[in-house]
Amino acid sequence: MALALTATACEPGHGGAGGVSRPPGRTGDSLADRLSRLGIDVDHWRDGGWRDWDRWSGAAEDFVNPVIAGLWQPDRMRSADAAGKTVPARDALAHRQLSDPPPPLAEAVPERTPYREYAAPMGKLFFDSPGGSLVCSGTVVRDVYHPGKSNLVWTAGHCVHAGRSGGWYRNIAFVPAFNDLGRSEAGLADATEREVAPYGLWWADRAATSEQWIRNGSETGGAGAAYDYAVLRVRPESGGRSLEETVGTALPVDFSAPPVSEVGPVSVWGYPAAPPYDGLTMFRCVDRPRRLSLGPELPTMYRVGCPLTGGASGGGWFRRVGDRLELVSNTSIGPVDGAWLAGPRLGGDAKRVYDTMGARYGGR
Repeated sequence: MALALTATACEPGHGGAGGVSRPPGRTGDSLADRLSRLGIDVDHWRDGGWRDWDRWSGAAEDFVNPVIAGLWQPDRMRSADAAGKTVPARDALAHRQLSDPPPPLAEAVPERTPYREYAAPMGKLFFDSPGGSLVCSGTVVRDVYHPGKSNLVWTAGHCVHAGRSGGWYRNIAFVPAFNDLGRSEAGLADATEREVAPYGLWWADRAATSEQWIRNGSETGGAGAAYDYAVLRVRPESGGRSLEETVGTALPVDFSAPPVSEVGPVSVWGYPAAPPYDGLTMFRCVDRPRRLSLGPELPTMYRVGCPLTGGASGGGWFRRVGDRLELVSNTSIGPVDGAWLAGPRLGGDAKRVYDTMGARYGGR
């Protein structure tokens, strides 16, 4: 049976292979400096120059994402797609001796509304690719370098960068608690701006993903899935408070990479957009992870029987520690039939990506 690895949302690719994380740009660079080095005029960019994909670079210092006020209107958000990634067969990518059998299917449950009361740190990511506008999911995470004032969003690497086949995506923006009341498409036709984006629109002005992803990311995942994570630093399209202050909370990240035998049950959140879902409703499911190995030289991933589809990529996986939730993974890959999802274990490489954003850029 043919499968599609939903990187679970983006058109050009998701992968990586091993090594150190890669910082985005040079310390102290302004947006104007970065644009100038690329020979880009900011006014031309905002007037549509961003559509020139012939100038698509994978170099880490080439991430530029000027705010284009009014670009992400509700109609454009609703038209953004999720796209699949294909592999030959259901478990053809799994290393048999190191992987557990595929998990049984768990139940996907719509999150309670309003989302700002029950799942405020979770949200939807919008971005442009050469193939059109796409979507992923993301989570507001704590910034230990700037307590209480985090501007950091955790997502999947393939939601910000195409890997070896391309470069950074453009017009990346995050909407916490998107579609706060969980309205249908018809219901959103007359929804207020606050109902669509209760905390506003947040533009990424810095991005970091793994060196492994940038160097080896591919459309079918493969080795890259084990390093498929990213951190964005965002700023509001308007307003002055930090993302954490605006949303009211941010979730901690666990970089201990607990083995499957110790991680316990996890809750998986996201905005699935490929059928049978429409990308407008936040869903969650709970399952106990099993092992998925893509090769003996790669870190083992977590795999759960969660049926979320394209668009859920980058959504957080959380385990409960005492009275709080901790992010332990994010959605990376899964078959097109929604039989399971897999996410990377977050260890030293993931922490270096996080430290790049928090220590170097987080509070600016």
